[in-house]
Amino acid sequence: MRNKGLFQTARLLSAVFRPYYIPMVGFMVLFTFTYLRVLPFLYKLTVLAMVYVFTILLPRLCIYVYRKLNGWAPAQLRIRENRAVPYLLFIFSYLSCLHLMFRMHMPRYMCGILVSALLIQVVCVTVNVWWKISVHSARAGGVIGALVAYSVLFMFNPVWWLCVAILLSGAVGTARMLLRQHSLAQVVIGTLVGVACGFSGIIFL
Repeated sequence: MRNKGLFQTARLLSAVFRPYYIPMVGFMVLFTFTYLRVLPFLYKLTVLAMVYVFTILLPRLCIYVYRKLNGWAPAQLRIRENRAVPYLLFIFSYLSCLHLMFRMHMPRYMCGILVSALLIQVVCVTVNVWWKISVHSARAGGVIGALVAYSVLFMFNPVWWLCVAILLSGAVGTARMLLRQHSLAQVVIGTLVGVACGFSGIIFL
């Protein structure tokens, strides 16, 4: 019974912290907990809608169609060899969203969220050619890197936020291992990739 509850918790964590939710969550946090909350409601709603369409709705719809065309069950997308096209679909969607953001002259520190997510996706698709990496852990690590980058840009103390982000990252990585989707090495490397890309995408944009 205890093991059953543990596995159910792991499945819940994996579902709640799915990789493609991270950019959307990042913008929601910016619009809620920073001075960007003073922006007009319609502007914030437009940005969130755009991010949702290009980082969640459109790529998921394309992947669903791709899976149906191949006659695959959802579990078959977890196989390393079958992940290349879904990754590329996400990359194309992120590039499209980033292009629109630049056309809208959005601040670079806002575009940095998409740049970080794009960097993580590119590294993951490259590594995936030879070795399976945990994208869940990479995106969770990206949150840690982004927090550090924003603390440098806006000069605030990120300790408490970092504690929460690190605990969540550890919980997500543990969940992926409990579900036997990834090894410890795949989780650790994914987290390190995420931290580096999350920081670089924002601080160097």
